[in-house]
Amino acid sequence: MQRTHLAFQRNGHLSTLQVAVTAFKTIASLEETNRSLFKQARDEDHVVVTDSTIFHAQGGGQPSDVGVMMSDAGASFDVQMVRLSAVAQGEVLHFGRFADPSSVFRPGDKVTQNIDAEKRLLYSRYHTAGHVLGAAVRHLLEKEIENFDEIKASHVPESAACEFQGLIEGKWKDMIQQKLDDYIQKDMPVEIDWWDEDDFKANGMERLTPDRKAMGMTDDEMFRVVKIVGAETYPCGGTHVDSTQLCGKTNVKKISRAKGISRVGYFLA
Repeated sequence: MQRTHLAFQRNGHLSTLQVAVTAFKTIASLEETNRSLFKQARDEDHVVVTDSTIFHAQGGGQPSDVGVMMSDAGASFDVQMVRLSAVAQGEVLHFGRFADPSSVFRPGDKVTQNIDAEKRLLYSRYHTAGHVLGAAVRHLLEKEIENFDEIKASHVPESAACEFQGLIEGKWKDMIQQKLDDYIQKDMPVEIDWWDEDDFKANGMERLTPDRKAMGMTDDEMFRVVKIVGAETYPCGGTHVDSTQLCGKTNVKKISRAKGISRVGYFLA
């Protein structure tokens, strides 16, 4: 199975796109590992695979897009969740339900994808804000905290947080907020770029080089990175706003610590 082209990674402003259906599957026909991705599935639910997509699949700490796909013949498919296949490398599974069970897609059909643009914007704001928070904490505490490093992040609105190796005491909260405010107010451009292994080395970021084989990438493919100009660069496949100011007011929620890991929560006002 050919990998699904991720159109949103090249143009994050797309909210609609015509694509071709490559596969149409009932939930019951999915491999067990893929069925388990959609625990809320019902018998009437389906998965649609297309050659290209503007729907961001859940991953990298970011929730999946939702929206609708419609064919010229009038079939309508409500996309409720999007996940990467656990079986076929790079295949994007659009999970949902047809408005009319008697009117469905077939392989080869041309369909128009429309994402929920309001939710996409919210998720993009949270994702960018998470990277800005990570940059603020790194620049403030990298030399202050023993064995400091950024580990992972969740950009889900209800539980957004960045995790760091090392113990960050509560006394740093106000200073982190000040640094975060500064980065947001500076309206730093947020740019997408494409790097190879040499670029990571040249920029002193060899430790962040993604695993090409694990991602199923060919030797000539480039890794996608997001640059917060003036702050940090991160390998990232998610969606973002065009500048830090577009994140809006970003508040540090609380700092929790456990087993040598510090979790800095945040929310958008």
